[in-house]
Amino acid sequence: MELVLIVVFAGILFVCFHDVAMLDPGNIGWLLRGTDNGENALGLHAWLNDPDARGFWTHLLNAPEGVSLLFTDSNPLTALLVKPFAPRGDFQIIGLWFLLCLVLHLGFARALLAPYAATSLGLWCGVLLLTLLPTLFVRQLHANLCAHWLILWALWIHVSPHRAGNWRWWLPVMAVAAMIHAYLLVMVACIWGSAMLERFVQGAPARLRLVTGAVATFGVTVGIVLLLVGGGALVSTGSFGRYGMPLDAPWNPALAGMSPFLPAHPQAVDRQVEAFQYLGAGILLLVVMTPFLSRRTAPAISALHRRLLWLLPALVVLTLLAISRRVDWAGETLLTVPMSAHAVALLDPVRASARLFWPVAYVLVLWAVTSAYRLPPQAAQLLLALVLAVQMVDLVPLATLMRHDASIAENRTRWLRTRDPRWAAVIARARDITFVPADAVTHLALFQEVAWRAIDAGKPMRLVYAARDNAITIARQERETRDFSSGRLVPDRLYVVLPGMDAPPGRPVLVLDGVRLVQAGPTSRRP
Repeated sequence: MELVLIVVFAGILFVCFHDVAMLDPGNIGWLLRGTDNGENALGLHAWLNDPDARGFWTHLLNAPEGVSLLFTDSNPLTALLVKPFAPRGDFQIIGLWFLLCLVLHLGFARALLAPYAATSLGLWCGVLLLTLLPTLFVRQLHANLCAHWLILWALWIHVSPHRAGNWRWWLPVMAVAAMIHAYLLVMVACIWGSAMLERFVQGAPARLRLVTGAVATFGVTVGIVLLLVGGGALVSTGSFGRYGMPLDAPWNPALAGMSPFLPAHPQAVDRQVEAFQYLGAGILLLVVMTPFLSRRTAPAISALHRRLLWLLPALVVLTLLAISRRVDWAGETLLTVPMSAHAVALLDPVRASARLFWPVAYVLVLWAVTSAYRLPPQAAQLLLALVLAVQMVDLVPLATLMRHDASIAENRTRWLRTRDPRWAAVIARARDITFVPADAVTHLALFQEVAWRAIDAGKPMRLVYAARDNAITIARQERETRDFSSGRLVPDRLYVVLPGMDAPPGRPVLVLDGVRLVQAGPTSRRP
């Protein structure tokens, strides 16, 4: 019965925030519109169709160096799971991943709260409050980051003295996090580190076993990361601080009309969705009430809260990193903390630092909900039901916005930028394909359609929109752009010439759907 409820609630939430057309694995057109989810699907498509794929690398993108699935925003874990039965044609699992994340999120939320809830209604109100954080549903634009259930999984291990000190519980969550997204691994690792510290201090007789298990867990996790990242000198973006969390983000809906209860203050114009860390009016109301609820005695909940206090050092560090070096309030920058270029480069792996506030938010909600469980059962469930109602009403504008964005999946047209039927023949004649200049981001929708067509034809793309660039690729692409400008073209290479770039004199240019193409070598002729 519990599993049925979890699936039903997950289905309801999916319909409220997403679009059922996303669930069709053959519906790929909506993913070729210049989004991070499109890169996710494109990376998987390349990996599944690459006969020379090795490990988690494909060379159909960013040839000849290739690119890791991890850096295409794809999901190495689900790639492994679907590879045995995935078709080689149009195939995507983004929508199914959204639904799976909701099921797992509700499942771990229930596991966290079940030992402390006195009534079924109080339990499920708490489960939904742990699920209805706006930051979870805003991540619709970046599917891997919807795996907030990893945070709940780690918290579920941490809150139990038995589980917290046993590497057998930690190794799976650490390994799974490493195979889904680096930021989620950082968050899970902070919870794991806090648990190790707590057990080391509290469990003196088993310290050697604890340390041995921790070293093994860390070693396996690092091994997985190295397998996914591979070699190459990654280049720092130098942007740590740009994607930080404003100080008022937890109670600032940011967009006018996003909350019927709280006023919104626009964020700074260069902030992105990472800066949106709004908790919701219902959760904020419950958090404000928590000090009054915590005065009531409840031994099991007091023990839980004492264990959560061990997370405090990690949560403080995560919060400071989330705020980053640039401190904003209500859209204005109050100060920028000076940092050396070396320090900025060291922190580049967490440059989208505002995400690191997520574990703090979930611990706040967990503390607040379990504080409500201190009340008499009827009072607790009434309070949580009222708070849940406020949270649900507060999220109606967000749900409307997310459904509107998701409705793009209802248009099953594959090609919008490359409609001309001659694209297939032009790509089929090429040995490989590149953009000049080598910029996959500025015209991302065009890149995704051309790349998808190229992968279907087994033709390598010599660039990719990757989460991290490496020095070897950057140097090669700069050299290739210079060669193109000088008229030194590689035979049988198809060049997609972007606006602002001149084609070499004397080279025939074919224009398809407003896109200029130059095909080099003796096969260079109009189709």
